[in-house]
Amino acid sequence: MRLFEAIIDANHRALAGDQQAGLRPAEFAGELPIVALSCIDVRLNPLLPEVLGIPKDQFIWLRNAGNIITGPLSSTLRSLALACAIKGGKEIAIIGHTDCLVGRTTTMVLIDRLRALGIERQMLPPNVNEFFGTFSSERANVIKAVDIVRRSPIIGPAVPVHGLVVDIETGRAEWVVNGYQVLELTGARPGAAGAAGPSMDSLGSPGNFEIGEMNFPNAKIGDTATKTEDWLSGRVQPSPAKPSPPAAVQAKPAAPPRIPVPPPLRPRFRLYKGRN
Repeated sequence: MRLFEAIIDANHRALAGDQQAGLRPAEFAGELPIVALSCIDVRLNPLLPEVLGIPKDQFIWLRNAGNIITGPLSSTLRSLALACAIKGGKEIAIIGHTDCLVGRTTTMVLIDRLRALGIERQMLPPNVNEFFGTFSSERANVIKAVDIVRRSPIIGPAVPVHGLVVDIETGRAEWVVNGYQVLELTGARPGAAGAAGPSMDSLGSPGNFEIGEMNFPNAKIGDTATKTEDWLSGRVQPSPAKPSPPAAVQAKPAAPPRIPVPPPLRPRFRLYKGRN
């Protein structure tokens, strides 16, 4: 049994009334510590450590509003990457929770509340939803975040990335993305080195550069404006577009592997009081 298999098993048995249920961290020393990203909801403060059963010194806990990840090179991804590279995190878990206030806040309500803080609409990015990463489904938000982390070039390709949703009332953990199964689909193995992953170039990152190395166009702004005016007046015909290669020659992008979603578990139970 692997680490998160044991975590989910202990969580479900404990809430079903098994007083002996609990995680035995010594049996999973090679898979600890874990790195967890959760919401900032204060109700998680006492709940989440008990849900996972992970000792405090083996639990690297990152938090933001709504456990939202907006991009593969975002500041949240940087923290996850550093937690693995510097703090030695072996596995990552994105943990959402039911009754999330961020998920229940509409765009218009968010704009109104920001306005009440003195932030007018014109001061915000054009696409508020994209910038703040708002969502309506906690489960879908977790699956999306796991996918972004899994595709990030700064996360080790053999690091398992799991997705969980915790019931804020009972503490029941639903394992919505099994990171072990994803690695099996991609052919990576925990602890393996050198596995192929997306590159920085594939994400369009500018990388490091010196301003003196940049090449600027030689055309002058006035020349460009004149040529544009001639083209619009019909005095100069636009260059014909290059024909596209035949459909048979065009390469089709490889479809990404689907993230396996375990079936929901429905027992009713209470949190366990202790662990070995």
